[in-house]
Amino acid sequence: MTVAIAQRNDPRLGIALMALTSFVFSAQDGLSRHLAEATNVYMVVMIRFWFFAGFVILLGRAQQGSIRAAAATSQPFVQIFRAVLLVAEICVTVYGFTLLGLAQSHALFAACPLIIAALSGPVLGEKVGWRRWAAIGVGFLGIVVILRPGVAVFDLAAVVPLIGAAMFALYSLLTRLVSRRDSAATSFFWTGVGGAVAMTFVGLPMWEPMSPADWAMMAVLCMTGVLGHWLLIKTYEVAEAAIVQPFAYLQLVFASAIGVTVFHETLHTTTVIGGGIVVAAGLFTLWRERVRRLKESA
Repeated sequence: MTVAIAQRNDPRLGIALMALTSFVFSAQDGLSRHLAEATNVYMVVMIRFWFFAGFVILLGRAQQGSIRAAAATSQPFVQIFRAVLLVAEICVTVYGFTLLGLAQSHALFAACPLIIAALSGPVLGEKVGWRRWAAIGVGFLGIVVILRPGVAVFDLAAVVPLIGAAMFALYSLLTRLVSRRDSAATSFFWTGVGGAVAMTFVGLPMWEPMSPADWAMMAVLCMTGVLGHWLLIKTYEVAEAAIVQPFAYLQLVFASAIGVTVFHETLHTTTVIGGGIVVAAGLFTLWRERVRRLKESA
């Protein structure tokens, strides 16, 4: 107990944990891409969520005392929709990995904070100032650079990661919305269990046999999923979200490195430049969000 109190509000530890979390999630993306190409996206996400559901059930019982207490919510329909939206987003994003590779998919997915900022007004009723709108505009110019207009015919596959980013942005906003009445532990429980139930209906009909090597990779994928979420929980326990959140962009760096070294992807200069623009715009929106919250709490 004493250790937990001593570690709270430790920015250095929080940043280190976020960097490690980003690496684990990047490895998870690499495994997901391989397994989705070897079998199919739906089965991979289903098995991953079975394991994840087991984790959140155990965690819920440990933290809340019982499964009923962990699942207690006054907004079950929104929680279920969040869970279904998340598993659908993961399916879309992993499918994007198989089409575009990790590097370009993550460069486009980096637009997620910008989409969150743009949608925070209609979904949460938050005011978005001109500075954040300017950053959103700059970020989407970065996306145009990544898509390389004039260099090649526009590839419709590039829309897939952007759809995934939009879905995850909406999921994140709904998570903020339900947090007004539900604890983080309750939302985490519904995410895992609801997602597993939804994917079972979709994934079971798509079942395919896997080689022993792929089953071993699937086991590693499930463990990285649990480890990544556990590290993320610990990250937010020891440091403020506003401090550590910018370092989540390290996932773009790690995923690109895995894509180039493991999957022999080509990292175009336009992807690096455009991704840098998108990340810079995203970091600015995160900073403005922190400034806004500080003003509201003052």
